[in-house]
Amino acid sequence: MYTYGSSSLVKSAPALTSSSNSSVVMIIALICAIVGSILVFVLFLRKDNEKKYSGFVKWLYDFLQFNTLTLDVILRFSYLFLAIFVTIGSFALIGTNFLAFLIELVVGNLLLRVVYEFSMLVILIHRNVRELNEKTKK
Repeated sequence: MYTYGSSSLVKSAPALTSSSNSSVVMIIALICAIVGSILVFVLFLRKDNEKKYSGFVKWLYDFLQFNTLTLDVILRFSYLFLAIFVTIGSFALIGTNFLAFLIELVVGNLLLRVVYEFSMLVILIHRNVRELNEKTKK
């Protein structure tokens, strides 16, 4: 039974849910990212600042200008990891099917090497074109 003024008849204000909180945080993050990237681009990444920096700041400048490629290091590490994984994983087949063991050991590593060499070839072409560009500017 409801009476006038009881707590069951009083509507409370809607509480903020976690989805609305995350939406607010995402909007704030978007605004901060826009403002921050404009400031870094205008104040830090100007071409006339290229020769001013040294040490870590120079590395950061080159990293943000994509003068140094981190994909090279990531590809080399992942190739070594996957080559070891394929080689050791192929030994799991030695007891069940010797032919499957040989195929995974040889063909698996060969295909892995071809894919990574193609990826590295793209990076090496990029480096050579950059060097040619720098030499023709001088």
